[in-house]
Amino acid sequence: MKKFYITTAIDYVNAEPHIGHAYQKIIADVLARWHRLKGEEVFFLTGTDEHGKKIQESAEKAGKKPKEFVDEMSKKFKEAWKLLNIGYDRFIRTTDKDHEKIVQEIIEKTNKAGDIYLGKYQGWYCVGCEAYYNEREAPDLKCPIHKKPLVKMNEESYFFRLSKYQKFLLKLYKESPEFILPKERKNEIINRVKKGLNDLSISRTSFNWGIPFPLNKKHIVYVWYDALLNYYSATRQKGKEKYWPANVHVLGKDNSWFHAVYWPAMLKSVNIKLPKTIFVHGFLTFNGQKISKSLGNSISIKSLVEKYSADTIRYFVCRQFAFAEGNDGDFSEQALIQRYNDELANKLGNLVSRVSGLIERNGVEKTSNNLIKKINKKEIDKLMESFQVDKALNEIFAFIDLCNEYVQEKKPWETKDKKILFELKESILEIARLLKPFIPESAEKIIKQFSAKNIKKQEVLFKKI
Repeated sequence: MKKFYITTAIDYVNAEPHIGHAYQKIIADVLARWHRLKGEEVFFLTGTDEHGKKIQESAEKAGKKPKEFVDEMSKKFKEAWKLLNIGYDRFIRTTDKDHEKIVQEIIEKTNKAGDIYLGKYQGWYCVGCEAYYNEREAPDLKCPIHKKPLVKMNEESYFFRLSKYQKFLLKLYKESPEFILPKERKNEIINRVKKGLNDLSISRTSFNWGIPFPLNKKHIVYVWYDALLNYYSATRQKGKEKYWPANVHVLGKDNSWFHAVYWPAMLKSVNIKLPKTIFVHGFLTFNGQKISKSLGNSISIKSLVEKYSADTIRYFVCRQFAFAEGNDGDFSEQALIQRYNDELANKLGNLVSRVSGLIERNGVEKTSNNLIKKINKKEIDKLMESFQVDKALNEIFAFIDLCNEYVQEKKPWETKDKKILFELKESILEIARLLKPFIPESAEKIIKQFSAKNIKKQEVLFKKI
């Protein structure tokens, strides 16, 4: 059986989940469900990133111990994904004992390979990113992501010999065109790597919330080194080894450098196979700004689901934004309502309602189905394979339009033609099957309704907003 291993970035638990986090999880869930639909053996990993200075500070502010704080926050992420029907196979936490053990083992192996040394680090640090910036990257000494002043840090640190892997990385990007997608992101990375790489500081001594560094008890593992290894450590459990290497890591553009540069170099150092694709998507913005708790413009997932339903949000983010192009998308409730009314209510909902009513009155008669042949399943699968989820939905809805036109043209309410109704029934079942990864609850209702012995018209599937 073909295997498909997909991961999302693990979310930092210093603040509650918002719709910006949800965009990535929904897309990954849709891709995982699509590959399951094709009969593949799928492993879908998501989780939370729970170490680092930022977490320690957030816990102190909340008057809690770090472990108590991360336990509570990680639960909120799980609850949010449940609300959105995110069907992951494992929710990994970087405080999980099996993960911590693997991180320490990898550090020891990297050290044996001669790729770790002790030195001193001095530089400009953003606690929000848990990352250092040089003066070229932050000329005004403010974090380019959080827009807050950088802090001057000076501490003893263990380093990973990242500079040693410059040639290897440039060769990898050239010989494996699918390693970084989309192309624009790959070009950005290549241009930066060509300028040279500094060795990576992989331990900290200025705080203590992290995995103990196995080579020196005074140090803890740098949060990014620890976090990246979650994708690998999740496959070290019995029965999960077969899934490595990952088919695709889905992540936001603020994480691209860590995943496209540090990650392959870390794996190469200890001779672990590299993932096939690192897919870098854009941010969801709200009124043109990145959605984030620190900017005070996050939208609660719970309130959105209560207002519009999980399927509506899933459909909107898949259909509205060109995920494969890696561009930002502006989240707008007005646009969500328009898509819902025009596409889910008017097109799909109307088709289901009309046809089920006609079948209830007239029944169906089995016949060869010429209508269903018009759905281009090969093209839809090709689009899904290339992460063009919006275009795949467009293809499915082009067939829904065809079915609606077919009803108008054949007028089964006048002809009472049971063969026409059979063609429509089978076509609707196929539409629901193809839509199941996107809108699982609604698709399941349609499948149940149109698979019944006696098909009956049900209450409106998508009530107009």
